[in-house]
Amino acid sequence: QVQLVESGGGLVQAGGSLRLSCTASGSTFSLITMSWFRQAPGKQRELVALVNSGGSTNYAGSVKGRFTISRDNAGNKVYLQMNSLKPEDTAVYYCKLDVWAGPGANYWGQGTQVTVSS
Repeated sequence: QVQLVESGGGLVQAGGSLRLSCTASGSTFSLITMSWFRQAPGKQRELVALVNSGGSTNYAGSVKGRFTISRDNAGNKVYLQMNSLKPEDTAVYYCKLDVWAGPGANYWGQGTQVTVSS
């Protein structure tokens, strides 16, 4: 009933910028958290940034000051503006939707590859 689709990944040089987007379709929700995770080869999947229904945000220490998460007014899209990219940011980036109302549910996107070259 819910599908998340990420876009905006690609290859960029160190110091450059990318903007990822995630669109949720199929259902509408109110009490939700939308977040970005990433997973590099051989590493655990880690939380990068999140934004909740009230607009509060949180960031991993490794990206704070460089990345910005935001939502559109309808709440069905979330973005990740990534500036001052480093090779260490290379990973598959995943969008996640957490629904807190009712029985609760979570959904994952398929992921988008971000590669930062030296």
